[in-house]
Amino acid sequence: MSLYPVILSGGSGSRLWPLSREHYPKPLLPLVSHQTLLQDTACRLDGIDDLGDAVYVCNEEHRYLLAEQVAQLGKRPATIILEPEGRNTAPALTLAALFLLRQDAEAMMVVMPADHVMTDPDRFVQAVQQGRANAQDGSLVTFGIVPDTAETGYGYIRRDAGDSDGAAFGVAQFVEKPDQATAEQYLATGDYFWNSGIFLMRADKWLQAMGQFRPDIVAACRAAMDAGRQETDFFRIDQASFSACPSDSIDYAVMEKTEDAVVIPISAGWSDVGAWSALWKVCPRDAAGNVIQGDVIAHDTHDAFLVAQHRCLATVGLDNIIVVETADAVLVASKDKAQDVKEIVKHLKEEQRAEHMVHREVFRPWGSYEGIDQGHRFQVKRLMVKPGAAISLQLHHHRAEHWIVVKGTALVTCGDQVFHLHENESTYIPIGEKHRLENPGKTPLEIIEIQSGSYLGEDDIVRFEDIYDRVQES
Repeated sequence: MSLYPVILSGGSGSRLWPLSREHYPKPLLPLVSHQTLLQDTACRLDGIDDLGDAVYVCNEEHRYLLAEQVAQLGKRPATIILEPEGRNTAPALTLAALFLLRQDAEAMMVVMPADHVMTDPDRFVQAVQQGRANAQDGSLVTFGIVPDTAETGYGYIRRDAGDSDGAAFGVAQFVEKPDQATAEQYLATGDYFWNSGIFLMRADKWLQAMGQFRPDIVAACRAAMDAGRQETDFFRIDQASFSACPSDSIDYAVMEKTEDAVVIPISAGWSDVGAWSALWKVCPRDAAGNVIQGDVIAHDTHDAFLVAQHRCLATVGLDNIIVVETADAVLVASKDKAQDVKEIVKHLKEEQRAEHMVHREVFRPWGSYEGIDQGHRFQVKRLMVKPGAAISLQLHHHRAEHWIVVKGTALVTCGDQVFHLHENESTYIPIGEKHRLENPGKTPLEIIEIQSGSYLGEDDIVRFEDIYDRVQES
């Protein structure tokens, strides 16, 4: 029976702002190693026998970023299921199970969020191997993290007081995040584990359980899959059908209700790195207890998390703080208030500011662009177009553009003209003219784009042709 990783990449990671943004969230960031959290997750089960290609479930907005990161690992996904809108983890897993059962009637799934850390993945692999027999027999297996502190930021799983089968225990209860006194009681009993949100089960068994407890979700997901379509590595589910799907989590929908749940305890250096304080615990620290990334000078500073991405960051006489500097935002916070960073994101949303959504460098399927300067009726951007990539054939109603090539060679379409543009050459795109920029070369193309006009918003785009299927989005 083949084992398939099912990687759920739907979280936004708002408590890790300003590094994590809505359009470039936590799973896509290299926070602990040289690989991103998504890439670490994708490699976590490498070496297991009968391991099938992974199924990824993600938001449409992140599809090309996710696909590129998977390709960098030399891996090919079974598919990347695109959710037009988030409906929590139970529908996401149901979509994955429906897809896998079309390919393999005996598919077994290891369900993993894309934004967790495992500093000892070998122990996790061992636990998965131990749990395969339980899952084969029809159990819905979850993995409980053996707690080493009275943590109030996690939900807990209480094991059954009866005998285990050697690795797995029956589940007596799922409990919500406790207060400090209750967490200390949980730790003292030895019967409670942190709820990791990681599962092992047969795909058909999951659909059977969902059919028993949430048939409405199964019906909506099945309709969305039946009306969906495969596009290269992506499976685009039907938006209208999925919009009718209720939102629910794996725990609430099934695990808290079923009699088939078992828990396998593991100690694998797990963390959901849900806040800067949690990330500080799993990152390498210097002799003063500081996590330092970038150009940082820390004098008489202890137990801090210090990140500098674009300039020199200096601290003097500070303890237990978080300072994260990016191109367009700086966060300064007390480490024991790390959970409250989400309130800053909430404020930015209420003020309709862009800093919660995108970085100054914005990633697109064809490459990226970064704002350099802007003023009344103009703005300047730096564009990077990947080899072989192209922006859509498009026009703007309210702005003209000047393109200057600073590196590489561009293939430009402007109206009826198609021509090459080389380094130190430029061209002009009038308002209302159809145009396209392509990189025919083997190295990245870098362009300085100067926009001028009465309105310079990104929504002033009318697409006619697009190799990334974004015509319907314009």
